[in-house]
Amino acid sequence: MKLLAVPPDDVFAEDAPVALSVVVPLHDEEDNVLPLAAQVQAALALSPWPWQLILVDDGSRDRTAARIRAAVGASPQRVAGVILRRRFGQTAAMQAGIDAARGSVIATMDGDLQNDPRDIIRMVRRLLDEDLDLLVGWRRARKDGFWLRRLPSRLANGLIGAVTRLPLHDYGCSLKVYRAAVLREVRLYGEMHRFIPTWMATVTAPERIREEEVGHFPRLYGKSKYGLSRTFKVLLDLLAAVFFVRFRASPGHFFGRIGLACAFPGMLALGWLVWAKLVDGEAIAGRPLLLFALLLVVIGVQFICTGILTEMLARTYFEAGTARTYLVRDTLGMPGAFDSMGGAGQRAAQGGQGGSAGRPAAEEA
Repeated sequence: MKLLAVPPDDVFAEDAPVALSVVVPLHDEEDNVLPLAAQVQAALALSPWPWQLILVDDGSRDRTAARIRAAVGASPQRVAGVILRRRFGQTAAMQAGIDAARGSVIATMDGDLQNDPRDIIRMVRRLLDEDLDLLVGWRRARKDGFWLRRLPSRLANGLIGAVTRLPLHDYGCSLKVYRAAVLREVRLYGEMHRFIPTWMATVTAPERIREEEVGHFPRLYGKSKYGLSRTFKVLLDLLAAVFFVRFRASPGHFFGRIGLACAFPGMLALGWLVWAKLVDGEAIAGRPLLLFALLLVVIGVQFICTGILTEMLARTYFEAGTARTYLVRDTLGMPGAFDSMGGAGQRAAQGGQGGSAGRPAAEEA
């Protein structure tokens, strides 16, 4: 598919009040890269804001990286590429694209051609008009299989909404629009891209997070990276998200509550046994309650000690703040994307080989 030629007269300017960056993480999506770039450029051709498209290759083993280079070479004023050294996961790839983004508004979407890029302008307008910090896509008419995709997704969305107290219909939709200044207050790692609204709620008011119905298409090329195993990952990630969101700054409270819940009943039981032994003269050595009470006290002390250790680790983590979740091999097009970020963005860029303008399409395998 032929990429649109984009004039360079409205590329990002320093005084632009609103600029849009579209971030797309990709893994083994060689057949989707060029059609995706063409669709995004066609959808944003009438955008009232300057914009850029950032394609992130998450260690693909097919020709995805070569197709990204071709897309950058065809439109270097608009399209930028970030090639990671190996597969770090969708969350890390998304974070790499966010670090490279130069816009005051950032949109993310999947690279499988199932999201409709024509929804982006409408979502950005609503984000700005209603002064929101995050607008989440809702795939109401989802074009996926029921048993393997939609049913697990519905169950996961209901569970996540109930536990995190942030009711949204579709946590898993990658089409989201963010206010960049707020998004950059959150660092994504692990597999936490499913819980971005939850993380965003820790740095902004929940009422500034809304959802918008978006289009959805069936997958035409490539294979889905999700299956039933995702359900178990969601459960584990949900526990981690609740822990870090509620107890990130004070993990000792989390473990301390469990420790006290175990130690206090154990101490009461031991106190009652001591009374029965000393006052009533009863034999307590053979009672199962004695062993159970001692076990509760030992478990409680272990959890309390774990809480103290996690408090020390949390202090170290917050004071260090230099950990990276990805390494960049190469950057393509718009090299200033990293330079203008500073901080994490510059550190990420140092892992690459500098920003080269797009390479010739002849390199495509």
